[in-house]
Amino acid sequence: MDIRDYIRLALSEDVGDGDHTSLSTIPRDAERRARLLVKEDGIVAGVEVAKIIFEEVDPLLEVEVFIQDGQAIQKGDIVLHVAGDAQSILKAERLVLNTMQRMSGIATYTRSMVGLLEGLPTKLLDTRKTTPNFRIFEKMAVKIGGAVNHRYALYDMILIKDNHVDYAGGIEAAITKANEYIRKKQKNLQIEVEVRNLTELEEVLRVGNIHRIMLDNFSLTDLRSAVVRVNGLYPTEASGGIREDTIRAVAETGVDYISCGALTHQIKSLDLSLKAY
Repeated sequence: MDIRDYIRLALSEDVGDGDHTSLSTIPRDAERRARLLVKEDGIVAGVEVAKIIFEEVDPLLEVEVFIQDGQAIQKGDIVLHVAGDAQSILKAERLVLNTMQRMSGIATYTRSMVGLLEGLPTKLLDTRKTTPNFRIFEKMAVKIGGAVNHRYALYDMILIKDNHVDYAGGIEAAITKANEYIRKKQKNLQIEVEVRNLTELEEVLRVGNIHRIMLDNFSLTDLRSAVVRVNGLYPTEASGGIREDTIRAVAETGVDYISCGALTHQIKSLDLSLKAY
């Protein structure tokens, strides 16, 4: 599925057999204008998606953009104008706002977290802790906010986590089976392994045949020890307990990546509105 597929599903969910409020109260030939108004400071995201939503609702709607994705916004700013069929504007309104408000909230928080890493080489990653059927937009917002997308879904990478290890019969068994699967299926997939302690790290280093190591819920002391032990053999990723007050200290241990589920699953949407004028 691509962006337009998700937008069409969302419109179908919202509109059903018709926007009966607009159909019953607004003349069919009414032409109107509206502007997207910022009600809260932050980083705007979803402008390009909004343009596609308007186009999917009515290709004749005219959209004029004043503030682009990734730019800082302040209360009172106007992001865009839309003009055309009044019923079409009202049909698109809620989906545009719901999408942009959540995307802007994610981009705003992501930008603040990335800022806490200023001057350090560590890259901030998102996770699969996303809203069902909205992941594509949430991961777009993360990139707009300045972070890096981790794997998109289950199909584009092998990420062996604790439950996989336990179900497979141990780290060596899980890594061996993963590599056998890749060869058998002729897949071009990278393998990342999550470790819970330094003992498991040693086993992963002994077995090898992977591409990245996730250090899950390690203390700062153990993170530093792990980075020294890996010694650049594989990229390292710290995960678990990543907050505003911990992220820089985690990065200073020397890990290559930090993954943070809160970028997408603990977000307050940014307040926006679409107002007629």
